[in-house]
Amino acid sequence: MKVAALNALSTAPNLLTILRICLAPFLVAAILQRRFEVGLALFIVAGLTDALDGLLARWLKQKTTLGQYLDPVADKLLLSTLFVVLSHLDLIPLTVTILVLGRDVGILVVAAILYAAAGMRNFEPGLFGKASTVAQIAAVAFVLFGQVYQANWVTCSRTIALDATVVLAILSGLQYAWRAGRRQTPATHT
Repeated sequence: MKVAALNALSTAPNLLTILRICLAPFLVAAILQRRFEVGLALFIVAGLTDALDGLLARWLKQKTTLGQYLDPVADKLLLSTLFVVLSHLDLIPLTVTILVLGRDVGILVVAAILYAAAGMRNFEPGLFGKASTVAQIAAVAFVLFGQVYQANWVTCSRTIALDATVVLAILSGLQYAWRAGRRQTPATHT
């Protein structure tokens, strides 16, 4: 059992995911120090590790249970932290951050209840959940990019990404609640 866990940790995709988690404090420190060029560069590196870990897992046939749990945790840890830090600096409206974090906490609570009550472990994100993550990534990227390069198109893109984040957080939360409710509904036979 311990050997299997060590083997899962040593796969290239999981190492990239762990690297992404390790980048988070440096990224936060750069942003808090208002070194936005460094923050943007680290955010891009984190994004590349996110893209590569999934590709490598499929290509090298190194999908692991650990990786299936670790990857979304790394994503949420990074994005949630960045939303809080950027709100602290008044670069993202606090209401957007509260909505994003509230949705994530709600999903975690429902997932924990479903796991405890019914042993459900499969909580695949729906279309709106995936779109919500993309919108959050775009929002953070444009907020950081806007601190490095001021242009009207960047400001407009930032606004669109933040608006999309709000809409998709609400839609994905509703979709998740609907899917969770359907899982709990007993099947009826006619």
